[in-house]
This record gives sequence, C-alpha cells and structure tokens, in this order.
Amino acid sequence: MDQRFIRHIEQLQNSSEQHCSEYGFDGLLIGSGAIRHRFRDDTHYPFRANPQFLQWLPFLGEHPDCWLLVRTGRKPLLLYHFPQDFWHMTPELPSDWWTDSFEILPYSQPAELQAALPASLRLAVLSEQSLTEMAPQWQLNPAELLAALDYQRAVKSEWEQHCLRQANRIAVTGHRAAEQAFLSGQSEYQIHQSYLNAIDHNERDMPYDNIVALNEHAAVLHYQFQQRQAPESVRSLLIDAGASYLGYAADITRTFANKESHDGGLFAELITGLDKAQCRLMDQVRAGVDFVELHQAMHRMIAALLNDSGLVSADIDRQLAQGITRTFFPHGLGHFLGLQVHDVGGWQQDAAGNQRQPPVEHPFLRLTRTLQAGQVITVEPGLYFIPMLLQQLRNSEASETVNWALVERLQPFGGIRIEDNVLIMAEGNENFTRDAFTQ
Repeated sequence: MDQRFIRHIEQLQNSSEQHCSEYGFDGLLIGSGAIRHRFRDDTHYPFRANPQFLQWLPFLGEHPDCWLLVRTGRKPLLLYHFPQDFWHMTPELPSDWWTDSFEILPYSQPAELQAALPASLRLAVLSEQSLTEMAPQWQLNPAELLAALDYQRAVKSEWEQHCLRQANRIAVTGHRAAEQAFLSGQSEYQIHQSYLNAIDHNERDMPYDNIVALNEHAAVLHYQFQQRQAPESVRSLLIDAGASYLGYAADITRTFANKESHDGGLFAELITGLDKAQCRLMDQVRAGVDFVELHQAMHRMIAALLNDSGLVSADIDRQLAQGITRTFFPHGLGHFLGLQVHDVGGWQQDAAGNQRQPPVEHPFLRLTRTLQAGQVITVEPGLYFIPMLLQQLRNSEASETVNWALVERLQPFGGIRIEDNVLIMAEGNENFTRDAFTQ
C-alpha cells in the first residue's frame, strides 16, 4: 500500500467537498470517458481516459464507461463497467490495495448505472459525454466549478510528483536508446521503434506522438512523420518523446549532432551553448517567479548565444526590439505538465477562471502564471533554422545583422530543443529529467 496515494485521495476528497459546497452541488459524478468510433467505420480511436477521472483512479486508464461518484462524508463510489462481452477481453473486478479507498459497484447495463445514481442529489457531471438520462438537477461540466478544478490541478500532490518522477525515469531510458540508434545511422522510424522497445510502451501508451526528426526535419516544431529510410547524410537528431506512468506524462526533448558530418562540430557547439543557457536559467526557476519573465530572460540568453556563435552581430536589446530572437526561438519556454502533456490552467490566474494572455510578441507562450511550489512545468528553449521565418528575417531591416553564410551552413541541421520536466519548490526546483539522466 502506498500511503502517498491514500493521502492523495484524502486531499481530493476534502477539496471536492469544499468546491461542492462553494458552488452549490451535493457531489461530483466523474466519467472515465467513452470509446469513439471513426466516421462511417466499426473501428474506434484509441481510448483516452478523462484526466479528471484519472486523477482519482490512475489505475483504470484503459477502462471506458466507468463513473466515480464523490459525495460529502462518503467514501467515493466507483461504478465499474463490467460488460458481458465475448468479442473482447472483459475487465476483472479490481481488488488491488488501492481499492480500499473506494466503494466499488459493478454494472453491465445502462439501466443498472442509472438505478445506482442518486437522482435526488444535485450533481456536477464531469464528462465529455452526458449520461443517457440526466436528472433535471444535474449539471454537465459547470464552467465555474471546472475553472476551480483546473486551477487547483496545477499543484501536484506528493503522489502525483512521484508518478511524474517515474515517467521521467522511463522516458530517459528511451532517449538513451534513441541516441544510440541515431549514432548507428538508423532512420527516424527505426529510432522511434528503438525508443518504444526501450521503455516497454506501445503507441497507445504514449502521452503524445513522438517527434523524431533527422536533419532539416528538426526545423518543423511538431514534425509529424517518420521516414523509413535514413537520409544519405545523417547530421542531427531532435527527439521530443515522453512516457506515461499511471496516466502521468513525461515530456522530454534532446538534440544530438553527428560530429563526423560536415559542420557537425559547429552544430554540436551550438547544442552545448543552448544546454548551458538552459542550466543557467534553471537557477531562476522557483516559487514566486513570473513565468513570462523567465521566457523573456531566455530570449536574452538566446540573443547572447546568437552573438557568441557569430550568427548575429547586434546587441541584446536590438535583437529583442527587432524580433531577431523570435526568428530562432518562436515558441514558448514551457507549459504545465501532469495528467495531460499540456496540462490545463496555464493562462488561468485564479480559481474564478480569469486569464492572463501571453504578451503580444510571444503569442505561443502556454504559461503565464506566477510559479508556485508543487507545480510541474517544462523548460524547453530552442534554436531553429526555419526557412519561412528566416526568409522573413532576411526581408527585414534586421537582415544586415545576420551572418547568412553561417546560417546556410547550419540550416541542414534543422534546429535544437532541450526540454526538462521540473518540479517547483519553495526554494529552487527539482529537475526530474536531469536527475534521471544521472542515474
């Protein structure tokens, strides 16, 4: 029995009772989700459980049509879908140690589910789909309550921190295997398969689609393909790949250079420069810091790196004023991480749902909160040679500051991203990713 999970459920119970009291509900009814069929087909999309359900029941990530009833002063009731089915493997009734935290009532037919639900109570139903029959006093996904739950979810319990730490350890095993596959000259597809084999995941286990980008493909931020054939010259690998542990996600990116390729040593120096800049920034990552300010500080570090590498000859202030750094680093510094890769509430400033939009010049920033102890974030600076953005820079008045000959030498390598998963602490932080790489 893991006492961290027991305390996690107790915390969820207490906070749910407080939220229900505040927003006028007698309880929560949380659905695990349903299987969705493809259009005009009898096959379905891979099942993804509702993260609100997984927060309570991370051991049931592959169980559609389950419901959790949370009421004041009562042990949570799991309405466990137990279908009669000879086409598929049917689930067994759970009996592991974690079940002591729940009452469990199996059901097979919708009528059994409806009969077990207290129609007289005012319930907030948290689910992507409504029930077949909804009592008049039930409310599907009430906006104010959802905002409060989303805001609260940013701070992770000790149990959740444990799960995220474990997910990083698993993912790092895959990144090590991917590096070796890259160095042996394998294709994007082969590197991806090496990654999956190393972490013992299949495709549906992954929290997101891996980005496995060789050479110029690394300049596509969300590169979505995997070539079966290795390029004639393998110069660089950017791999953005995660792992799951009981529903919680790791989201790690590393970039590697083939130093034996033409200008590979030069690109490797750029990777080292960005890695050092990210480590320097990490000294500022702690509770009470505005994440927008961290993002802006990273742009200043990118500007210094562009100068030091000889790519740009303009001081930091000019680079920022003319948007030069945004050409090479166009995305946000990071985001919340948890049950979802881009966890909810990144712009949300309070439990009421008030939002703070990112600065106009940084529209892709996913996190605008002041950091708080217990939050888990990604820190992922990048430096890319994206043809579309480089052309825009070439056509601007800042073009004269750019060493275009050096840009053209580095452009075949695509770009660099270095991404760590970090727990915010009252004093400093715990870098799950770097710690896992040292083990």
